[in-house]
Amino acid sequence: MKDLFNTWLVNKYIAHRGLHDNKHPENSLSAFKYAAEMGYAIELDVRAIADGTIIVFHDEALKRMTGEDGYTVNIKNVEELKKYRLLGSDETIPTFEEVLKEINGTAPILIEIKDYNINSSLEKGVYDLIKKYKGEYAVMSFNPYSVRWFKRYAPEVIRGQLSSSLKGEGLNFFKRFMLTRASFVKKIAEPQFIAYKWDEVPNGFVKKFKELPLLVWAVDTQANYMKVAQYCDNIIFENFKPRI
Repeated sequence: MKDLFNTWLVNKYIAHRGLHDNKHPENSLSAFKYAAEMGYAIELDVRAIADGTIIVFHDEALKRMTGEDGYTVNIKNVEELKKYRLLGSDETIPTFEEVLKEINGTAPILIEIKDYNINSSLEKGVYDLIKKYKGEYAVMSFNPYSVRWFKRYAPEVIRGQLSSSLKGEGLNFFKRFMLTRASFVKKIAEPQFIAYKWDEVPNGFVKKFKELPLLVWAVDTQANYMKVAQYCDNIIFENFKPRI
């Protein structure tokens, strides 16, 4: 296994959905460019929409980021999505391909795959784009089957398991039970790093993976960083600029 403790995954702070603020909306091209300019790595979310295009957008619904009520993003095609603006800015929802062209190797990218299905074409679509990309990157997901896809079909890609207690995520008991069991995740996904909710560590889940780098998300203040620094190898952060 590659020694990830000596890579950007541990040694560069990671900006959650880009370096976003009131001028740079989250998961926008400007937020990614800003993060790269400040020397940070970039975390972003990818999901597929109706026409098969892979976009960079966190939520299932459009409401919070665009003000459009009653719509889920996956029923739209890319032309429709380009009509919407992010938080009243001039920024639109970018495609994953557009983001890769914009970043162009200027910052490492941590790609969260937003998919809870066991069998999906999203992982292959992501891989088809990133395997031609010249910059540094890694993938992660809450779904261990997504992580397993990369283990099986793209083992050269650094892969990680996202996790938390998953409280309030709307998952049924069985799904939540399985996704929070370290033994199940380890068997299915064989992740190379763990990314866990910052205010829930340390705990039994992360201790089961103590040999792997531990990232915590999404740390939102310097004070909270100091609370968790002794337990983690790196942070995925937002709403402040971290310092050692």
